[in-house]
Amino acid sequence: MIFDAAEYRARLAKTRAGMAREGVDVLVESDPANMFYLTGYDGWSFYIPQAVILLLEDSEPLWIGRGLDLNGARRTAFMGHENIMAYPEDLFERPDDRHPMQFVAREIERRGRGRTRIGLARDCQFFTARSRDALTASLPNARFVDCDLLVNRVRLVKSPAEIALMADASRITERIMAAFFEVVRPGVRECDAAAEIHKAQTMGTAEFGGDYPASIPFLAAGPNSATTHLTWSDRRFTDNEVACLQASGVRHRYHSPMARTLHLGRPPKRLVEMNDIVLEGMEATLAAATPGRACEDVEAVWRGVIARYGLTKESRIAYSVGIGYPPDWGERTASFRPGDKTVLEPNMTFHLFLGMWMEDWGFAVSETIRITGTGAEAMASVPRGLRVKD
Repeated sequence: MIFDAAEYRARLAKTRAGMAREGVDVLVESDPANMFYLTGYDGWSFYIPQAVILLLEDSEPLWIGRGLDLNGARRTAFMGHENIMAYPEDLFERPDDRHPMQFVAREIERRGRGRTRIGLARDCQFFTARSRDALTASLPNARFVDCDLLVNRVRLVKSPAEIALMADASRITERIMAAFFEVVRPGVRECDAAAEIHKAQTMGTAEFGGDYPASIPFLAAGPNSATTHLTWSDRRFTDNEVACLQASGVRHRYHSPMARTLHLGRPPKRLVEMNDIVLEGMEATLAAATPGRACEDVEAVWRGVIARYGLTKESRIAYSVGIGYPPDWGERTASFRPGDKTVLEPNMTFHLFLGMWMEDWGFAVSETIRITGTGAEAMASVPRGLRVKD
């Protein structure tokens, strides 16, 4: 186990408090990040139906997955083997009406919870419409309650043990950025640079290795630097172009993403000016991110800075981050954007991603930040300004 039993008990207690507030007797959770958070289970099995069942009054959750993943669950989840179960293989990927959620329903019924209020997520890409239909049809006497992001919100405030893992991930992030600055130069193929970045992610440090990231490295150069989610190709970097990287070190599923920008050759005036504006906005935003302040108020500070230069930006500038499984390392809860009234608390962690993307060029810089008792701190240490490589 990555964490001790006391850590899991604290997480379960917070989750059950949320269930009680929502009037939920049974929670069915299929998001792999939430499954990991509640049980420690860590396997690449989220492409198939699986679930963690949490009863309001029980001490340990129940993990249900495919038989091929049973030993993996026993090796990683903190529960006793009696609470780690496999559904029959003949329920898996069948063209008829057989489905693993029928087994989940039977286990809920067997525990006398078939007539209770059962919480499900509406907006979970790992809990498909077919999964929901199979579960609800198999529990006709239950009342189903929408419980989107219940566990995600519990995850917002990190424990000291979680912060320690994010600090480890930050050390890997620093090595990733060092590899980016070293390998990118005119004549090098983007795919070869991506390979070195992947190598740094996986190797980690001398003290600990790296884990696979929830999102691939986003490496964009030249005109593609005007984009945020395009990846590498086999084109070669050229003189007098900008290259941006967004990537994350990962330690036991905990992420610390970062973005930095590099220019090959003497940078144009517009890029230098944008660098100055965005870095000014970064400093102001970090100063504003204090405990007790609402997310929307912090974003307004950034918006005020760029407005002085005649610029606007519609997208959010930060989102909560921590545990991540493909395809995303965000927690899908609090964001720095208008209308988000989430109040900042110590040990909340965010990916503060500031960038301006123009028609055919862009500049981006980001930090994973931790809210402290008095303000905010960057978790990794890499100079923020535009890196120039002659």
